[in-house]
Amino acid sequence: MALRQIRYDGDDILRKKCKEVKEMSERTLTLIQDMFDTMYDADGVGLAAPQVGVLKRIVVIDVDGETPYVLVNPVIVEKEGQQTGDEGCLSLPGKVAVVTRPNRVVCKCLNADMEEVTIEGEGLLARAICHEVDHLEGILYKDVASEPLRDVEYPEDSEGEGGSR
Repeated sequence: MALRQIRYDGDDILRKKCKEVKEMSERTLTLIQDMFDTMYDADGVGLAAPQVGVLKRIVVIDVDGETPYVLVNPVIVEKEGQQTGDEGCLSLPGKVAVVTRPNRVVCKCLNADMEEVTIEGEGLLARAICHEVDHLEGILYKDVASEPLRDVEYPEDSEGEGGSR
């Protein structure tokens, strides 16, 4: 497939609400594969369609490198608990901020086959689902952060790997 250009903070498309996907086409399936390729290439754990310039309610997530999720028209229907920690974003490279998110979420959505599915996530998966669903509403994590953005600080022995994005 192909890598897509990631849109960065300041691009107007990141502030727009996305449209519901009514049917799955070859073009949309290609978009989904391209989103995974782009996310993996950028070492991310999640990517929403507006981050690659497409105003569709589509999210891809893979927090463990083994379990890829496609969320089409996702709606978070349940939230439980709380987790607070650093969060980053491929659209704001090199920056993190402290964000409080639910520790557990239940998300109803469609998969790439347009079948209804329910995804339950805890910890990083819950954080990623909330973060990416926010993108579909034009919300960036810096909007819900409890403190200002700061530069990512990598340990000296690291090769640039850092917090969740």
